[in-house]
Amino acid sequence: MLALRKKRMANTHPFLRGGFRPFFFGAATWAVIALTLWLCELAGKITVPSGFDGVAWHRHEMLFGFVGAAVAGFLLTAIPNWTGRLPIAGKPLLTLFAWWAAARIAVLTSALSGFWPAAILDVGLFLSLAMLAAREVIATNNRNFPIVGMVFAFGVADAADYAGSAGVIPTDLGWRSAVALMTIMISMIGGRIIPSFTRNWMVKRRVPATQLPTQPQALDLLVIASTAMALLFWLIFPNNWLTGIVLMLAAGSQLMRQYRWGGHRTGSDPLVLVLHLGYIWLPVGLLLLGLSIAGRDIPASAGVHALTAGGMTTMILAVMTRASLGHTARELRAAPTTVAAYVCVTFGAVLRVAASLGLGPYGIMLDVAGAFWGLALILFLVVYGPILWQPRLGEQH
Repeated sequence: MLALRKKRMANTHPFLRGGFRPFFFGAATWAVIALTLWLCELAGKITVPSGFDGVAWHRHEMLFGFVGAAVAGFLLTAIPNWTGRLPIAGKPLLTLFAWWAAARIAVLTSALSGFWPAAILDVGLFLSLAMLAAREVIATNNRNFPIVGMVFAFGVADAADYAGSAGVIPTDLGWRSAVALMTIMISMIGGRIIPSFTRNWMVKRRVPATQLPTQPQALDLLVIASTAMALLFWLIFPNNWLTGIVLMLAAGSQLMRQYRWGGHRTGSDPLVLVLHLGYIWLPVGLLLLGLSIAGRDIPASAGVHALTAGGMTTMILAVMTRASLGHTARELRAAPTTVAAYVCVTFGAVLRVAASLGLGPYGIMLDVAGAFWGLALILFLVVYGPILWQPRLGEQH
């Protein structure tokens, strides 16, 4: 098996030499396409031929299309680091990516080609990806099996979203489960990489040891557990005032946790700072969700978009840019265009949340927010698209 993988790595096109390459490229490309289609439908110019209604399709494709592709790219890239085994590459990787792309087309045209065939194709991808990852992790007795389990649960949430649209279960259970799972995953993975990258950056600048962020401790586990509990309350008792209180407490604990990482000192390095900017949306989103349930005049969509358009997208963009540079042996430095992408995604997320809060003309703010959000991903494709298709520096084609 090892010899076969080495041969695949040597003989395949650079684009298929690591999961981050096709899936990060696909995630950004599909996000721009899906957002454009959604804004056109919202303006009444087109009707998306999906078995989902317009809002449900937009929500589904942002979560299970865009975020799902980013999760696949991250997982397939992280597994070799976790296990020491060679990455999935060549035809097996192409098969997974083609499967994801086919699922996007199937969901988009499911009103014509069939709702349940699209569901089987779409859900099957995440369940298969989880089983593939489980095989790699189990083979080396690796500690990251909980992450793999969350990818499997993400596939189950995908299935629940189809069942909800078909009226089999409560309509919103699937997508809310996906939001909860991705929030917890960001809390877990972000809690590893953000203090680690921040500490490395600070050490290079000779910051005193007493000011350096530490790796996850008992307090971090408590914060993750409290966040998971709060989101579980949100899933089971979405309208109970106690859920609002628990969500706000989780927001406070996340904020205190992040403050310990010293992100306010990293302004001179955008690659590090953007990780902190992405993570800050977690306490903001949890707080807004909590306030909306606790009786304040705040729509739940403000909290949901803080977690999705803010937290998930910013963290995805931060990880995609950093991983694309690092795994292709390029200098870890944010070019001006990359910084512009970070600014655009942040501005777009702020406008989208502000629109939900009624802080301006809703329709105009929605269009402008979508334009900035999409522009951030277009800039990613402009800068990193060629990198994802080219060999690693020092590596032959």
